Amino acid sequence: MNLKPIKPKRISDQVFEQIRELIYKGDFKPGQQILPERELAVSMAVSRTSVRNAINKLVTMGLLEHRQGQGTFVSSPDNRKGNPLAAAMATEDATLDDLLEVRLGLECNAALLAAQRATEKDLNAMLKSIDEMEEDLATTDKISTEADAAFHMAVTFSTKNPVLIHLMRNFYDFLFIGIKKNLTHMYMDRNALVAVLEHHKAVYDAIMARKPEEAHNAMRTHIQYVQNYFRQR
Repeated sequence: MNLKPIKPKRISDQVFEQIRELIYKGDFKPGQQILPERELAVSMAVSRTSVRNAINKLVTMGLLEHRQGQGTFVSSPDNRKGNPLAAAMATEDATLDDLLEVRLGLECNAALLAAQRATEKDLNAMLKSIDEMEEDLATTDKISTEADAAFHMAVTFSTKNPVLIHLMRNFYDFLFIGIKKNLTHMYMDRNALVAVLEHHKAVYDAIMARKPEEAHNAMRTHIQYVQNYFRQR
């Protein structure tokens, strides 16, 4: 048997995981500048070396980017080099409908589990995203991709299922770009954006009310609405 010694998790790995979660949950949004190394180190009570190692790893992954003379920023998924969805859709190997079919399977189950397991903190994260979407629609007649994607990730984190969370972490770029494509096409149709916002509220209401089947159905209604919207065009 090839057993290996168990090593304690390095501080830099813990810093990496915490910053990565903030990006996935939408607390750090694409284009946003993150705090300098020194301030992050103080806030997290770790060394600057640990923060630097974590940031370098996130830069390598494409989640963060260094801008000369400006600082470190959260990169946008659709600007990342070698993005798998962008490459697949560019060659027409994958369509928006293919993406929505996958989301239908993953996210309806996530909503059901979230209704059983979401904490007050999880609910607040969902509500924060909905508030941002509502404000966007009221002031710009648009809904931001960041707020929309953050809502769906908040639902996923509410499941407390490490496998589902892992899948959605790796699916994040697909989710972000898919939502962006949806919203871009819907910008000329305010009624569609209003419907999308109402769908999110329905998912949230069902999760908050601890009604798993209703949450599942509300998420299914939302994704199928988007599917049908584009199939008719």
